Amino acid sequence: MSSNHTYGLTVQLIRLYARLMLKLDIRFRGPLPAGPKLFVANHPSASDPFLIHLLSSKHLSVLISGNAFAMPLFGHFLQHCRQISVIPGQGKAALDQAEQRIRSGQSVGIFPEGLVSPRDGGCHSPHSGAARLALATGVPVIPVGIYLQRDKSLYISSGLSGKRTAAYWYLRGPYGMTIGEPVQFSGGPEDEGLVRSVTSLLMEKINELADESERRICFTPSGLQMPAI
Repeated sequence: MSSNHTYGLTVQLIRLYARLMLKLDIRFRGPLPAGPKLFVANHPSASDPFLIHLLSSKHLSVLISGNAFAMPLFGHFLQHCRQISVIPGQGKAALDQAEQRIRSGQSVGIFPEGLVSPRDGGCHSPHSGAARLALATGVPVIPVGIYLQRDKSLYISSGLSGKRTAAYWYLRGPYGMTIGEPVQFSGGPEDEGLVRSVTSLLMEKINELADESERRICFTPSGLQMPAI
């Protein structure tokens, strides 16, 4: 089966699982632009790199921990679906690959924190990769704010990758995503001051959208609103 067919089937399965097991509330502040985009989001659970695929009607390559790619069969599956492995100490290689995907017309998803968010709330300090990609490619950046009930996350430990790894997975319960209006940046990724400024701005937007998702999940009935694209 081709990678496109495998990817399409996988997204349909993710959508089915989400409808059955999660109380999804996905809201868009505006329509998504055509063409390649860069989705940037907070990262409260290990489930996020899979659920973020629900936001795009086109193929989405997401930067995912290299530990997942080291797992037998599953790692091959991720490669076949053209996801991007992020190996500690080799972040530039992952960003170069992501830039190539964008320039070839694909959208990319990235989590600036680089890790699952702290268990007790909030976010880790962001890395600069998202800002560098945005500046290097000039594509529209789509900020995404995710909210879930972290006490419902399930701690799963595995040694399948050859070393013991563990993460909090969100398998059922309310899950909200608010997708902000696209923003674009001009300048060069070699301008460190500009990179810091864009990194800070993106994280501010993500946190604002995550707060909106939290208010909606906690105080209004959940629903599902998908984009008209």
